[in-house]
Amino acid sequence: MRIGPYFLPSPVVLAPMAGVTDRPFRILCRSFGAGLAASEMISADQRLWHTTKSRQRMNHEGEPEPRVVQLTGADPDALAQAASANVALGAQIIDLNMGCPAKKVCGRSCGSALLTDEPLVARILAAVVRAVNVPVTLKIRTGWDREHRNGVSVARIAADCGIAALAVHGRTRADLFEGTAEYDTIRAIKSRVHIPLFANGDIDTPQKARAVLAFTGADGVMIGRASHGAPWIFRAVNGYLRDGIATPALLRSELRDIILRHLDALYSFYGEQSGVRVARKHLGWYCERLLGTPAPVRRELMGAADTAAQFAHAVKHFDDWASEALAA
Repeated sequence: MRIGPYFLPSPVVLAPMAGVTDRPFRILCRSFGAGLAASEMISADQRLWHTTKSRQRMNHEGEPEPRVVQLTGADPDALAQAASANVALGAQIIDLNMGCPAKKVCGRSCGSALLTDEPLVARILAAVVRAVNVPVTLKIRTGWDREHRNGVSVARIAADCGIAALAVHGRTRADLFEGTAEYDTIRAIKSRVHIPLFANGDIDTPQKARAVLAFTGADGVMIGRASHGAPWIFRAVNGYLRDGIATPALLRSELRDIILRHLDALYSFYGEQSGVRVARKHLGWYCERLLGTPAPVRRELMGAADTAAQFAHAVKHFDDWASEALAA
């Protein structure tokens, strides 16, 4: 798949997720074959860029190309200026967020709230595309609610404005993350626009990815929550799409080493105080997927007061887990 001048190594990409897709996680997912990994969303309000959180979200040191920055906002001029500023800082693709369903985002008329104002959507897209000389992509939902599914109309606007690729989550804003994603709207979009399209929503296995691609005709899939605690899902999906057979599972010892490297990257990126806190979230996901989260294990990992103690507990528990496989 191609987006502007960039040929993606894989049609399976990581969904941008606030609080999840920081630089360490993006690099990790790319190492397992994610074709793209966009930043956590950054506000178009440049007055907020001087916070530690914003500086970390704008840090792309060591990331594989192309580097993708996702922006959120509702003012065309502010978004255009923010896009231009991020390109100057090294962004190679600008992604616009019109899909986030969070109340605090939609309450500022951003994210998926923009789907209720198609003329504003058109002004934003046109302004940002004019402002930068890199590809601009767009993430949307199928509409505001099930009575107002306007994903096809918004996709047409995007194509007319010069958007280089589109990702569509198969839920409305009102659905949040409840129920199941529907792919009929994504299929309809693909039949009416001719820009690269990523299908998103409930794609949690290689088999599901293949089925969604076959049904929708989409050019690729975007994986979000299924990557929590399982960044190696990109390896599995890519292998299945390429060969039609399941990729051999990673050894427990390999998974242990991946987790420990991820923790080390988080500590290096965030420092002592924030590092131990951010790592708790990822450790919770790893434990849930791999260990079944025994209560004593969770207490030790979540209760560790510093990175050294947390890392030592992780080494112990994942070493024990890896050894079980050897003894079996």
